[in-house]
Amino acid sequence: MKKSLFILLVVLISTTSLSQVKFGVKSGLNIANATSDDFEDCDYKTGLSVGLFAKFELSDKFAFQPELLYSMQGWKYSESRTVIYGYGDSYSWEVTYYSNEATIKLDYINIPLLLKYYLTEGLTINAGPQLGYLVSAKIELKEDNESYELDIKDEYKKIDLGFNVGLAYELDFGLGFDLRYNIGLLNVPDYDETDGKNRVLQFAVSYVF
Repeated sequence: MKKSLFILLVVLISTTSLSQVKFGVKSGLNIANATSDDFEDCDYKTGLSVGLFAKFELSDKFAFQPELLYSMQGWKYSESRTVIYGYGDSYSWEVTYYSNEATIKLDYINIPLLLKYYLTEGLTINAGPQLGYLVSAKIELKEDNESYELDIKDEYKKIDLGFNVGLAYELDFGLGFDLRYNIGLLNVPDYDETDGKNRVLQFAVSYVF
């Protein structure tokens, strides 16, 4: 799969070497989670995304845009247990004696390869594969009003593969807005046969030079 993505990148760049190319920067907000039966009760985690991109104009209707992004992803989950101390015909009460909150922090270097189709001037629909490399994995635990952080990089796979789909709008002077959804295609945990694929909704602002 990685070899196929590399070949696709080489072919697209070689075919657009004589076309107009623009460069830009972008930064945005990630709303991330994981999807599978093992993570069905997880909450969304927010993070930042920042990076560079190049845009190759293939024609009046199509453009190719490779990107290099640092992306903060992951998810949250919580667990609590209660015990009932008293009950009766007209009263009952319960006390929470254990509470645990955890945030999984997965930071990636992502390389999206997007094909852009112009619906109208400035407005595009974008789709394409994404290769990710895990650079950091940590878990932040909160237990009984105390918190601490552990490195868990060895428990997660180094390579991630996904597919992006979304919309973007670019103004005449270079400012742009991007909304996309990344669907993870590979399981990211590397322990106990646990299933879990990244899901990221991303809002970004870009500027083309």
